[in-house]
Amino acid sequence: MKVIKKNIAAVILLICMVLPLGCKKYLNLTPLTELTGNNFYKSKGDVEANISSIYLKFFEKINESWVIGATGESRSGEAFAISTHEFYPSRRVVEVLGNNDLMTVITGAGSGSAWSGFKFSLITNWKGYYQAIQGCNILISKLKEGVPNLSENEKKRYIAEATFIRCFTYFWMVRLYGDVVYYTNPYQSEPLPRENMVAVMKACIADMKEHVNDLPWTFQDPALRGLRASKGGALALMMHMNMWNAGFDDAAANAYYEETVKCGQELLSQNGNAYSLLPLERWPEVIKGRSEESLFEFYQSINYSDKINYLAPFGESFLGYPYKFPAAKYQTSLMAFRGAYMEKLFPRDLADKRKDLWYVDIYANNGRFMMPKFAGNIYASGNEDQLADNSFLIFRLSDAILLHAEALAELGRDPEAINSVNLVRARASAIPYDIGQGPLKDFIFLERCRELQGEGHAWFDLVRTKRILSQRWANHPLTLDQFNRGAWTWPIDSEALKDNPLMTLNDYWTNTVGI
Repeated sequence: MKVIKKNIAAVILLICMVLPLGCKKYLNLTPLTELTGNNFYKSKGDVEANISSIYLKFFEKINESWVIGATGESRSGEAFAISTHEFYPSRRVVEVLGNNDLMTVITGAGSGSAWSGFKFSLITNWKGYYQAIQGCNILISKLKEGVPNLSENEKKRYIAEATFIRCFTYFWMVRLYGDVVYYTNPYQSEPLPRENMVAVMKACIADMKEHVNDLPWTFQDPALRGLRASKGGALALMMHMNMWNAGFDDAAANAYYEETVKCGQELLSQNGNAYSLLPLERWPEVIKGRSEESLFEFYQSINYSDKINYLAPFGESFLGYPYKFPAAKYQTSLMAFRGAYMEKLFPRDLADKRKDLWYVDIYANNGRFMMPKFAGNIYASGNEDQLADNSFLIFRLSDAILLHAEALAELGRDPEAINSVNLVRARASAIPYDIGQGPLKDFIFLERCRELQGEGHAWFDLVRTKRILSQRWANHPLTLDQFNRGAWTWPIDSEALKDNPLMTLNDYWTNTVGI
């Protein structure tokens, strides 16, 4: 990210190096003033450099492994590797993921193994996320103490931005690990146990609600669009957190749906103003990043000398020539989605521009299947076997619109829900929803699968709606017993136990095979 290039060495040392994990270690820090020669947080530039480094820390964490692929449709068994491709030994890990055999995925990903480049074992280590959280806690504390030459509005905006990053990081961790250690103190010295994830999300929702109006709808500099916390991104985060809790807190589900609708209505009021659903023909702008459709994303470009991990984004495995070079190596894609799954999403007899613009041989059960949906970050020609950019689309407008539709349907407000889901379908020149296309709630779920395929939402949608328990919705569903014991989570590295007698790991994985 261009803004991250302005980071100063002191901040990177602070956030990236001096926050080791293990409760007494990562929660008991040397005072900031001792680390910076007592001259830090003296200007707006110091705050900018610090907050940029926190974004960078989170990006580095998700850029180090195939976490997006590992938490998407592949984990429910909808993708497979192309057995005729020379890279089949490494890419067949998608089928192991599809069986939810995470222990084989992790233990079989050691040095020298076929899929070691994906670095799945790093997903079990939450250290980088807590480094970002600790950075936010310290920054909020220093802003409240006062930073010279910051106006009151600037102070509020920076506190809101740090609050957004902290809440987003907890949200990300909850979906990966379930219950997490939760704290907001700048220098937490006492060990803490893991806290119930619903309570963590409640705290984050309240925190974000307090600060959301201090964020701008958008930025004057288009280079910052989607890359920095905005009011739209915060509203989308609040919608996601409410919908997550609705799936696990049955007694309060309607209240969460109401909050989601409220946030969605406010966000949709900006459709065509601060944010827009772009015509589908302009999709390359969306996947490239920083478009009017982006609510929040992580972006890096080789043009800025950023470190690009070509295995980290989802789409690279689902492309071949002419979208990947050299041609001789990529006559087929490396992975594909099952034809039966694609027919469920996109029936053959129904028109939908997404079928034409995002896919090649959409129903093929072989390497002819490709997803040009993700081709925008691939070199257009030559012999480069890598990406020019890494764009992780976290929240975009159509995602929020469909969450809004889902919450309305759950509240029985079907006409309004249909209006929202049809906004997305109209952009795709697809026929509007009618009852002949199935129950509305199921249709909205499938519309999210269609619209957001490969963007890291499908597994979590299956989990929070409990559809992961049904063969109808997942190729390899979980049993109720597996679900209740946490088979939907990711294992946690045993390093988290270090110096924290109150810490526990995820029972399902520790009682299956040790990590």
